[in-house]
Amino acid sequence: MKSSLSLLALPASALAGTVRWSGIFNSSATVAELDEWSWSNQIEPWQWYIHGTANTSEYLGLSSSFKNPAASDAQGLRTTIDGTSFWEGQTMERTELIPQTTADLGSGHLYYHFSLSTKTTNPPNASFEHQIAFFESHFTEIQYGLVDGASGTSDNTLRWNAAGDTQWSVQLEAGNWYNFAYDIDFSAKTVGLWASNGSEALTEVVSPVSASVSSNSEDWHVGVLRLPGSGANDAAAEDWFWSGVYVEEGELTTSIGDGSSSSENETTTAAAAAATTSAAAVETTAAATTTSEAAAVETTTAAAAAAAAETTTSAVLPTQIAVSASTAAAEAATTTSSVSSATQAATSAVIAVGSSVPAESASSSASSSEILPAPSTAAQALAEMGSVLKALLSKSGGAHARDFAVRR
Repeated sequence: MKSSLSLLALPASALAGTVRWSGIFNSSATVAELDEWSWSNQIEPWQWYIHGTANTSEYLGLSSSFKNPAASDAQGLRTTIDGTSFWEGQTMERTELIPQTTADLGSGHLYYHFSLSTKTTNPPNASFEHQIAFFESHFTEIQYGLVDGASGTSDNTLRWNAAGDTQWSVQLEAGNWYNFAYDIDFSAKTVGLWASNGSEALTEVVSPVSASVSSNSEDWHVGVLRLPGSGANDAAAEDWFWSGVYVEEGELTTSIGDGSSSSENETTTAAAAAATTSAAAVETTAAATTTSEAAAVETTTAAAAAAAAETTTSAVLPTQIAVSASTAAAEAATTTSSVSSATQAATSAVIAVGSSVPAESASSSASSSEILPAPSTAAQALAEMGSVLKALLSKSGGAHARDFAVRR
């Protein structure tokens, strides 16, 4: 079974009790979705099959202008009856929605909430009896207009009936929002009424009275049934507007709303979610940037150190000086300081070597080392000097001062 619960919203005002079922529409709900209901596709939360032969949009409408301004609904519901609203050949004009739910709406102590209004455009005809928000057994309901069979031609009275009698009534005023809560105790078999106008909190206007209360959870008719009235007929459209339809258990919520709508709440939530997402994106970008910078520094440092080492080892230097330069370059490569300091360390070593060993001397040393290897230790030098002296002394005629003279 497909569900449209995501298109609904619970009352946004502070709830005293627990919502057992909600028929409140959020900003995403459309009439087309209500039209998808069928006996083979029983989509929650509304059954939609009691209506005339015209398109659903002729009988139902959803709009923020159809709700009680004080309520938290994003959209209110318009139900319309007209000269095409005859259901399955009946003489009664009907446009009614019924809860589609697996929740138990027929046990315990429950409050059935709804708000009702009319306008000067397409007003109800007071010459006909209207049965509104009724249960199948009619143990309680709202009525309007001239009761079928009563004398007179019209009656502008809006009444609440229970146990077959009128328990409360008021003259219907176009544009006013009438807020109701049926106080039904299925165990005690009683029903009472709470009511208010506009944004006012609900107050108990009728204490519970005994009645044959019962429900199978799919027999509360949210809509209008208009009786023909002595065989008369009126094809003109009548509009009735609904807001805040839900069933509550536990304590009764008497507040109607705080003036905010579900659409406003959704916008705020979406903005907060977007801000959170943006913050996460910034954090991720910052982390990625830090990682990239670290990698770049590491790569550049290693490259600079390698270049410094290459420059050092290519210079014509004595062995110990070359090793010192290479060590300086290696230390520069492993340090955590900036690339410039690593490069400077390596370069300084090269400059220091260059200043202490002239290029000519280095070249001359290199050439000499190719002709005659130089002694590498003091012992080798002394041994070679001893060999030279021994050779001189062993010459015939002995050694002479001229042998040690500087020759030009």
